Parts: sequence; structure tokens; C-alpha cells
Amino acid sequence: MARIKLDLPERVVFDTTLDVRIGDINYGGHLANDALLRLAHEARLRFLKSLDYTEMDVEGAGIIMTDAAIMYRAEAFHGERLAFRLGLSDFNPYGFDLMYQVVDDNTGKEVARLKIGIVFFDYTARKIQSIPAAFVERFTA
Repeated sequence: MARIKLDLPERVVFDTTLDVRIGDINYGGHLANDALLRLAHEARLRFLKSLDYTEMDVEGAGIIMTDAAIMYRAEAFHGERLAFRLGLSDFNPYGFDLMYQVVDDNTGKEVARLKIGIVFFDYTARKIQSIPAAFVERFTA
């Protein structure tokens, strides 16, 4: 079976740390796959907040997640602190990919890489809309 491969963007635009909580642990005793997505969601919200955006207002447009891919590299355990390093790639007329590298903040061990597809979305009209030019300029300048 072919494995996915996620390449990291050259530039990290945001980083934050999050603790692995007991509710994030699965029956195998390590970080659960659904918990990793929840932690990535928190990191995304912190990134947006650092820019004075919300998921409902990025330069006047909302955003919505279209897909997700995860490449696991190592286990993570309760009490560990994970560094989430975010970068943007693959800009298109309607969105971009938000790339994450997740690293154990104490050891530097890479735990995972994620790609989250984001498109801009008009929640009133319930349809995809064009990426705001001001957003593109902010990250491609």
C-alpha cells in the first residue's frame, strides 16, 4: 500500500505548544488520531487569532476544512508538550493547504505531519468563494 508523504513548506508562519491531556489518550496508551486533529484545530484557531481572524472572518470571508491527511512519525503520551509549527502552501483561487509539523517540545522528536485543506466559504450563501487578495498578499509577499 502506498503511504502518503507530506512535505513541509519552507517557512513556518506560526508556532504554538499544546499539552497532551488524559482525554487525548486512546486504549493503546498513546495520543489518539482524533485527538491529534482536535489539537491541530486548536493550533489553527490560535494562528487565526494571532492575525485577528476567526474561522468566520478572514478578511471578510469564512473558511471551511475540505480534507485532512496525517503522517504519523512517533507516539506521543499523556503529559507531553507538543509544538505545532504551521506553514501555508498550494494557494489556489479558493484556498490553500495548512501544513503542520508536530514535534515533542522536550526531545525534538517529530510526532506527526498534517495537511489540512482550507477553502474560503460564504456561510450566508452556503457556497465556496474566492480567496481574499489581502490574505494571499499577507503570506506571499
